[in-house]
Amino acid sequence: MTVYVIDDHPLMRDALTMLVHRVKPGLKIIPIHKLNVVESTVEKNGTPELFCLDLQLPDTLGMSGVQVLKAKFPNVPLAVVTSASASEFEARCLDAGANAFIEKSNSPTQIIAALRGLLVTEEEETEEDAAPAGPTKLSKRQKQLILMLDQGLSNREIAEKLDISEHTVKVHFWRLFRRLGVNSRTQALHFARTNGWLGI
Repeated sequence: MTVYVIDDHPLMRDALTMLVHRVKPGLKIIPIHKLNVVESTVEKNGTPELFCLDLQLPDTLGMSGVQVLKAKFPNVPLAVVTSASASEFEARCLDAGANAFIEKSNSPTQIIAALRGLLVTEEEETEEDAAPAGPTKLSKRQKQLILMLDQGLSNREIAEKLDISEHTVKVHFWRLFRRLGVNSRTQALHFARTNGWLGI
C-alpha cells in the first residue's frame, strides 16, 4: 500500500514524507508535485492508502484538488495538508469529502496524530469487522474519548487535555463512530451507557 504526498514545494514533500514514515515506517511514499499526474503515478506505483493534498498547487484552484481526487478515488482517505486558513477552508474541504484538514502550522506531533488516525491497518479493519464492539476492543484513545464525552467536554477542551489539535480530535471521533456503528457524539455516549462502559 502506498501514500501519495501531493505538494509542489520540495521541502514540504520531504517533511511530510518523514512524518508519514514516523506514523507507519513500512509504507511506500510517493511524492507528486501537481494534480494532473496523480492517475498515471498511481498506475505505476500501486493502490493508494492515503492522499496528503496541498490545496495550493500549480494546476488547482481552491477546492478543485479535493473534488478531483474524491471523484477519481472516492474510497481512499484524503488529508488536506495546507497553509490555507482553517476558518476559510476546513468546513468546505470536509463537506467535499476530505477526511481531515491539517494546517501546516501545526506541530509535527499534531500532524502525526492526525495522519495516524487515517492510516488504519488491514489487521485493525479485520478485527473491527470480526468482533462486536466491546471495551477491550477499543484503543486507549477511544476509551479516553468516551470518558470525556461523559464529562460533556467540547472538541476544543478535549484537544487541550490530550495536547492534540481539534482536527485530530475529529479524526479520532470519526474512527470511534465507525467502530461503534453510530453517527454522533450523543449516539456514542448512549451506546457506552447502555453497555456499561463508563467504568472503563
